[in-house]
Amino acid sequence: MKYNSKKRKFLKLQNQIRIKILKAFKPNLVKQDVDIAKEGQSGPDIILSRRAKKLCPYQYEIKSQNRMTTVYKWFNQASKKTKLNPVVVMKANGRDPLVVLDVDHFFDLIK
Repeated sequence: MKYNSKKRKFLKLQNQIRIKILKAFKPNLVKQDVDIAKEGQSGPDIILSRRAKKLCPYQYEIKSQNRMTTVYKWFNQASKKTKLNPVVVMKANGRDPLVVLDVDHFFDLIK
């Protein structure tokens, strides 16, 4: 995949998350409270104002890659034959466990 195509996919996802944060905490946050990092900028991919950090105390690292197909397979497995929200708990040797949730469900939980 070409660099420009990868960058567009990343920016699209970054903006989607920015919009979801603003919607989840509407009317307490305005556009200026949630920004996206510029290309090459170190730190989080979503930049939160002081007010936004109080309401939404998370630091976002945005990834848009095909290398995560195994995680999606696990998520689909957790989704089968249930009306419950799927959750994947995964752990690598020597690492702390991580939890994977659907992004919309995550924002419903943190509202």
